[in-house]
Amino acid sequence: MGYEWLALAAALLWAIASLLSVTPAQHLGTFAYSRWRMGCTSVILAIMALYTGGWATVTLPSISAMMLSGLVGIFIGDTALFACLNRMGPRQAGLLFSCHAVFSAVLGYFLFSERMSGGELLGASFVFSGVVMAIFFGKRGQDNNQLEAIKGRIWVGVALGLLAAICQALGGIIAKPVMQTAVDPVAASALRMMTAFAAHCLLWLTGIKLAKATHTINKQIFFVTALNGFLAMAVGMTLILFALQKGDVGMVALLSSTTPIMLLPLLWIYTKRRPNRYAWCGAILAVCGTAILVQ
Repeated sequence: MGYEWLALAAALLWAIASLLSVTPAQHLGTFAYSRWRMGCTSVILAIMALYTGGWATVTLPSISAMMLSGLVGIFIGDTALFACLNRMGPRQAGLLFSCHAVFSAVLGYFLFSERMSGGELLGASFVFSGVVMAIFFGKRGQDNNQLEAIKGRIWVGVALGLLAAICQALGGIIAKPVMQTAVDPVAASALRMMTAFAAHCLLWLTGIKLAKATHTINKQIFFVTALNGFLAMAVGMTLILFALQKGDVGMVALLSSTTPIMLLPLLWIYTKRRPNRYAWCGAILAVCGTAILVQ
């Protein structure tokens, strides 16, 4: 499987996970939900790396790099994303988060001298235009949809979404050199996750109010949280690290930013409300662009 398909598979898993996140994130609160999610994922990834022998590939330089990537991309970025999701819903949060493709492409150009061919540039333009159209015009006719309702000040939600996107881009940039070595992606992903989880635990131990759960966790919320962590982080983020082994940072980020497009049919099934024509036009543009990129 080419790195393009790995990035697209990660985007699909993130779309599914964003819907699964709505209920537990609102029940536990942003920080508590992120902490439980990262804790479950850390255990899953550590066991997977132990089973595959991936821990033997980890070197001292890779530990420090992946820990920094985990702090920036997961501890800060993931927490900001779920704070944005609680305020703006999964579709709008997903669109803001998809801006990480732009940040990644720019950083990849300056740091790794990554270039795109004419065909790749055309496909990338289609994908980005489709995502933008789906998010900016996709809300029309959805005024009574609770998943589209904005809670609090809109600029706070936008700032959180962009912060998540920037941190995701920086996390990928930091991880890229390590992923070009012989380090196992599963073990690398486990390192990132355990670092983020440790940071959340330290924050919780300080007793700060933000880190405390809004409501007590129950079996149903725990199951959904663990499932979400497995799909989005244990599998999704590991697929991204595999993709970074062979693909450019910007291209991997661009393809993984199609999550808002993949959310459209999922939201239709979940809410029983059909997305409007602008959202579908954006989806068609993104699919055409993706077809050009993966051919």
